Amino acid sequence: MQDRSLSRRTVLASATVAAASAAGVVGATATPAAAHRRGDRIEKIISAMTVEAKIGQLFVPYFYGTSATSPSALDQERNLAELGVRTVAELIAKYQVGGVIYFSGWANNIQDPAQVAELTNGVQRASLALPTPVPSLISIDQEHGANVRIGSGATQLPGAMALGAGGSTSDARTAGYISGAELAALGIHQNFAPVADVNVNPANPIINVRSFGADPREVGRMVAAQVTGYRRAGVVACAKHFPGHGDTGEDSHTGLPVITHSREEWERVDAPPFRAAIAAGVDSIMTAHLQVPALDPSNDPATLSPAILRGVLRGELGFDGVIVTDALNMRGVRTKYGDDRVPVLALKAGADQLLFPPDIDVAYNGVLAAVRAGEITEERLDESVRRVLRLKDKAGLLDGSPYVSPKEVDRVVGARAHRLAAARIAERTTTLLVNEDGALPLRRTQRKLLVVGASPAFPTDATRTTVPELAKAFEELGYGTTRLATGRTPDAAKIDEAVAAARGRDAVVVTTDNVGATSAQRTLVARLLATGVPVVHLAVRNPYDIAHLGDVPASLASYCWTEVELRAAARVIAGRVEPRGTLPVPVQRADDPATVLFPLGHGLSYDG
Repeated sequence: MQDRSLSRRTVLASATVAAASAAGVVGATATPAAAHRRGDRIEKIISAMTVEAKIGQLFVPYFYGTSATSPSALDQERNLAELGVRTVAELIAKYQVGGVIYFSGWANNIQDPAQVAELTNGVQRASLALPTPVPSLISIDQEHGANVRIGSGATQLPGAMALGAGGSTSDARTAGYISGAELAALGIHQNFAPVADVNVNPANPIINVRSFGADPREVGRMVAAQVTGYRRAGVVACAKHFPGHGDTGEDSHTGLPVITHSREEWERVDAPPFRAAIAAGVDSIMTAHLQVPALDPSNDPATLSPAILRGVLRGELGFDGVIVTDALNMRGVRTKYGDDRVPVLALKAGADQLLFPPDIDVAYNGVLAAVRAGEITEERLDESVRRVLRLKDKAGLLDGSPYVSPKEVDRVVGARAHRLAAARIAERTTTLLVNEDGALPLRRTQRKLLVVGASPAFPTDATRTTVPELAKAFEELGYGTTRLATGRTPDAAKIDEAVAAARGRDAVVVTTDNVGATSAQRTLVARLLATGVPVVHLAVRNPYDIAHLGDVPASLASYCWTEVELRAAARVIAGRVEPRGTLPVPVQRADDPATVLFPLGHGLSYDG
């Protein structure tokens, strides 16, 4: 419960940031008078800020712990070691940051929706206690599919490539709305999604199934639909990673990739989804830590390139929203400059939000030194602060209280209607690639199944893994199952165990995860085929796996291994629903990449 002093602070803060103008509708439908009043309100906030406060507004750091003021002793120690403070409340007070980003797992920010809501309220209390009280814009990477932060309790939705396989902009828009509505109920108003990269490189180690596909026009349609869905839910969407990360063979977390597309290729392949996002009214765009010589012949990454950010994104594409850097702790942006110079150069290039600096003190003081030296003017700071405040205004954070209600969390997050919608969407994404001699759906006599193969853990819950969860989905459909997780690199003993387990089964469902030319998963599948027991192959991540597996009689792609996609795949294999997905990427032959094995748009059905 909030004490009386905090309530008074909230009233004072609301008076400061909301002034006296709650009239008008936020967004494009607002009247000119209402827009003018909001502009005046933002200018008053800026005029009340010190230079230090303005710099703080541009940073979006990470932190450790599930509580704003009383995280565990371990998390306090980690905060102290890496951030110089014990809690996120202290972090906000020290640097007056404009927002924070939540992570599950390593940062220990997320346990369940109720805890996230309380954490959010603690963050906002700390933000409204600042000398210039402005609510935090809380961010997250909740892409769904392979990249999801809030798991237990929240609705899990198909990821981007699955939605691309479904091909429905209505489904993509609905998924964006559901995700946005649940985030908004938790007080999270900026989601670093959707991914606007066009995955034209099957070996892409970082984008891959996070992309909607390989067709620029279709990716653009899906991106625009998701932006619309998030906007309707009151959440700021973020198209990423500009100017395009879909044709890299290197991970920008660990190196500096180079995009070799010509200017014409960039216009044809990479630019269309970002143009579509801008046309749909996207409010923020994230940069990529990679070189694009056709757009900037310097050896600087796009994040630090005035030619790319100011010249192309703002000048040519006409984007006037918030430019967010990708995480500044990534190797791709730290190859040439020190951590004190990277945020300075990003601001000079045209960025507004500085995400995840590896050392907040070094980064903050680097910018402060640049301002004091005249390298960055206060007018330049104001330009970015103004954009950030507009973003907060669009998210409704400058009107009234930014706190969230536990009752609203219970009502919205993981709502039954949301889960049913997610299941229906997922069923329209599962793609049937091969079905020799009507191997699928399973016949009524095929009741005893072996579920075997690679078993990656769920993205936000390592206690739940693919093979047991897929077996459970079949059991709920009335099948008897034996389950055996062999991993991505099964040894000879594990493969022998799988072959033995297949004996006496009516069918084998074998899962694969990122099969390569030398993968032991190929041997596993081949040995299972040699048993004579009918084999059904399910690629639980990359649809490209089938190119390495030879003549399997039945093969499907689910594009991810979360519960919603596994359940959908089980229902398709069982014949409870028709396979409706089609490949959003082409699959080339493994031994001859110039030859397409399954073209973009390929997908079989049971009715011919």
